[in-house]
Amino acid sequence: MAEPHPTQMASNKEDEFERDLQEMLDDGPSLNEIGSTVQGGTPNSMSASYSGSFNAAPQDGAMSAGATQATSNIPLSGPQSNGDFVPKSMSASAQSKLESIKDWSVNTFKCTRQLISERFGKGSKTVDLEMEGKIEGLRDTQRKYANILRLSKLLTQHYYNVVQTQRALGEGFSELAQKSPELQEEFRYNSETQQALVKNGESLLSALNFFTSSVNTLCNKTMEDTLLTIRQYEAARLEYDAYRNELETLQLGPREQALGMRVEESKRRFDDHKLKFEKLRADVNIKLQFLEENKVKVMHKQLLLFHNAISAYFSGNAASLDATLKQFNINLKRPNAEAPSWIEQ
Repeated sequence: MAEPHPTQMASNKEDEFERDLQEMLDDGPSLNEIGSTVQGGTPNSMSASYSGSFNAAPQDGAMSAGATQATSNIPLSGPQSNGDFVPKSMSASAQSKLESIKDWSVNTFKCTRQLISERFGKGSKTVDLEMEGKIEGLRDTQRKYANILRLSKLLTQHYYNVVQTQRALGEGFSELAQKSPELQEEFRYNSETQQALVKNGESLLSALNFFTSSVNTLCNKTMEDTLLTIRQYEAARLEYDAYRNELETLQLGPREQALGMRVEESKRRFDDHKLKFEKLRADVNIKLQFLEENKVKVMHKQLLLFHNAISAYFSGNAASLDATLKQFNINLKRPNAEAPSWIEQ
């Protein structure tokens, strides 16, 4: 028996596929049945509108007429809407978001173009030499204060380890004094010495912790708040220059009606960014002035505390060290101290 030719096999497969497709279409519901089962909004009214539309349509254009009629009878929004359709308020909100995204994209493009032109020396830039000097001075001061803060924390940690070692050593001497009668006095003297050093060390740690806490607040909160305003000012300056250069370019162009409308719109945007830029520049000046006054006041107190505490500790003057803590209202927190009663609190 001869094998069928490949072309004939392909033709048989196509005929078989067409027969299967036709059987699937024959077994499916009719167009009228589909129209009667589609529901949206209020089920009864929707079903009636669909069935009426299909019955009234001509036989040869049932599909197109039914679709047109059904679309015209479906309410997009109404008082009886059950949430199947998007209300008009959401559409307005989406439109507002699209406008915001558009404005943001345009503003970002203009600022990026201005920044690139400044980097390559092609665009003009507004420069306030006095302001730039103050800003650079503040950033340099913050870097130096951050270094002082890092070193003071390291010093505090070292002293904490020393105090813990002295405490353990004093406890060891005290234990040996009880178990060694022949060396009891010697061990007792050394135990008392280590306990006195621990007491002075805890006072010094309280002073150092107060110092590092104050410097940390000044460096990472007060200065950082001013630097945040400065970053906002620098961003406003970039926007101001971007819209200023755009306005100058449009004003140099030909005098046309369409171009005149663009010039007016550009001038309006430029005026808005100019007001924002000038306001932030004034805010930066005020914050820089207040920061300088606050820095001098805080550091005068903290440097005096640091000097007196270190000097009293290394000279062995416990009374002077305690007086320093009282002078700056520092509460000494000892590890083994009992919590104050509610009357003392």
